[in-house]
Amino acid sequence: MKYNKENPLRVVTLCSGYDSQCMALDRLRKYDEGFCYDLVGWSEIDKYAIQAHNALYPQYADRNLGDMSKINWKEIPDFDLLTYSVPCTDISQSGKQMGLSEGSGTRSSLLWFTRNAILEKHPKFLFLENVKALVNKKFMPDFQKWLNELEGYGYANFWQVLNATDFGVPQNRERVFCVSILKTKEEPIPL
Repeated sequence: MKYNKENPLRVVTLCSGYDSQCMALDRLRKYDEGFCYDLVGWSEIDKYAIQAHNALYPQYADRNLGDMSKINWKEIPDFDLLTYSVPCTDISQSGKQMGLSEGSGTRSSLLWFTRNAILEKHPKFLFLENVKALVNKKFMPDFQKWLNELEGYGYANFWQVLNATDFGVPQNRERVFCVSILKTKEEPIPL
């Protein structure tokens, strides 16, 4: 499917920060001038992150959905791509490593609220980015539980640890990236 002005990729970002995900989508235009997206909504509660987001994307200032754990997804327009880079504070090597188990009340456990959007809207694509520690022995069981849940909803998951230095960024920064694609009878998953 081609996403253009007539049919933009409809996007929602959770734990948006200043929205580096939208910055990446903006860069796609350099490679495909016809590509277009619309930020249907974004979710951020940190006042400084909101200020940065509004400075970069003033056209979307009125689309902040607020606290992702309290969003009524029935009221949100449909979208194709959901990005969710939940806080890494409880899984990072620099943090207290309190984990992301469902119901734990940690900031990293916000991951589990993502299911509310997925179950209500069934977006075609999901995109997760987080610290490498997510796939360490201590936290891998929760990450695997999440992947299994997504598979149960009909998504094929593709994840990998990537290092920013391998992509021309002057920083040794390893991150887990996971792309999940909703399987349909009409559109098989490309391998």
